[in-house]
Amino acid sequence: MSIRPDQVAPLLETSCLLGSTADAKVVLSRVADCLRDVLQAERATVFRHDVEAGELVSVVAHGPDGNLDDDLDAIHVPLGQGIAGAAGSRREIVNIPDAYADDRFYRDIDEATGYRTRSILTVPLVAPERDDLIGVAQILNRAGGPFTEDDERLATALAAQCAVAMQRADLVKDHVRLAAVEHALDLARDIQQDTFPTDFAAPSGWECGGWSMPAEQTGGDTFDVVNTDTGLHLFVGDATGHGIGPALSASQARSMLRMATRLHTPPFDIIRHLNAQIHADSRSSRFVTAWLGFVQADSGCMVSMAAGQGPLLIVRADGAVEHLNADAPPLGVMPELMLDAPHTLEFGPGDLLAVPTDGIMEATDEAGDYGEGRLVDLLRTNRAQALDVLLEAVRADTMDFHQGREAADDRTILVVRRTANGR
Repeated sequence: MSIRPDQVAPLLETSCLLGSTADAKVVLSRVADCLRDVLQAERATVFRHDVEAGELVSVVAHGPDGNLDDDLDAIHVPLGQGIAGAAGSRREIVNIPDAYADDRFYRDIDEATGYRTRSILTVPLVAPERDDLIGVAQILNRAGGPFTEDDERLATALAAQCAVAMQRADLVKDHVRLAAVEHALDLARDIQQDTFPTDFAAPSGWECGGWSMPAEQTGGDTFDVVNTDTGLHLFVGDATGHGIGPALSASQARSMLRMATRLHTPPFDIIRHLNAQIHADSRSSRFVTAWLGFVQADSGCMVSMAAGQGPLLIVRADGAVEHLNADAPPLGVMPELMLDAPHTLEFGPGDLLAVPTDGIMEATDEAGDYGEGRLVDLLRTNRAQALDVLLEAVRADTMDFHQGREAADDRTILVVRRTANGR
């Protein structure tokens, strides 16, 4: 398709104009102005292609006075219907010398505004490289009569530039939006990370530690350690899924636990109130598995309650291992928690309890699951090591298992051990 020499200058000027900005609104306005002015017409309307809806939606248009109409009500045209829909679906220019002689022309707008549409040139805006339909432009009333074949050639060249400019503006807009989302997620991750304990102080005769690695920027796992006058309060929670939604659920459970601790609420009442509140706040598909442990400062005993959280792994000082299953359904499943009474666990010097979330043991590779057995072996092998050494061994092994692959779920573990002196 050839372009006449006298058409080159307008095309170059238009190309520079469209390439000078990536602001979506400015680009669309310039697309309409360029098509109108270069084709020596009265008005132009630009429709954007809504892929999901399968329709064209007007986004900018000139009013009867020739200026862009800021009060434009979006016109929706199903792809394949009407003049604009036909040009978009067929990816072909539709040149109509007499609008009122064409049955597809919609006269109501003319009748409502008093404007008289004579000639129409409708041009599909197609991105050249990917052949994606970006939109459709409609130019009305060429000065001097109907649109010519030269106008069609010029419109084709202009349409390609306009489509690229619109596509670039969309990409920039998406990039800005994505950057804002990433910033918000980074902020949410920092806030969540700040809720994880860094001070693992424990009553005399006990020690504890843990870590959490979210699968995404934020995770549905949480854990907490609160050293009080009466003993040590421990918490592990795992909200359904991973990401920002579960992170909110997990943080909510942790915050309620902290408040209950400040109010000196008895352990059994804490878990009942947690369950009732999560059930009231959550949809039926949302729940939180949780474990609460309450170490009595002057004894070797721990009150343990596991709502959907399991298995709990007790590794005795002699290497014997006990597996404890959940005592009740996860928090939030039912308005009343089906828990008869908490368990009291007894620990001797060197005995430890590990509470992992399922993201550790259910991790998979080509050979199968990470598995409970692998974790038990690590805990048993390192049971006499310093607690930070034991926890790092577990963390390093889970990282080695993933070998750089993205984790499918959040991974968290909390370990509490009665020290060798028994106090």
